[in-house]
Amino acid sequence: MSIGQGVDAADTPRLATSAIADDIGLLLAKVRAAGSVLNNRTLADFGLRERSYSVLRLACSGLEPTQRELADFLSLDPSQIVALIDDLEGQGLVTREQGRTDRRQKIVLATPAGERLHAQAEAALKSCESEQFAALSAAEVASLRALLQRTLWG
Repeated sequence: MSIGQGVDAADTPRLATSAIADDIGLLLAKVRAAGSVLNNRTLADFGLRERSYSVLRLACSGLEPTQRELADFLSLDPSQIVALIDDLEGQGLVTREQGRTDRRQKIVLATPAGERLHAQAEAALKSCESEQFAALSAAEVASLRALLQRTLWG
């Protein structure tokens, strides 16, 4: 299920010739939906889903994210972050600790088991990303990543 499916004219869906097929919002949504299916299928082998993996990855980043930062960065409701952290904590993958600069905040840190699982899942997702963007060259993938990052963060 690569993003490049349909490059061959015989495989192109009939509706891909419609005006909406040029809509960036639709294209981003379709890429996102296809990617989520592949990512969640891959992450299932590790007992994770995209959202829980994202929290774990940030907990492994060394940035000591707070629960609020996680919610804001991942565009999730704080209650969703709490549930994700609760689940990861229950699996022994992360811990909550008192903030170093603001004791009222809770930072989320990976445990050694969380770091090991993250490394394995990350390697599997890199392979998944290669499959997802098989129709693009490495330079095109790098350009796409840079353009999306610039769109989001300037």
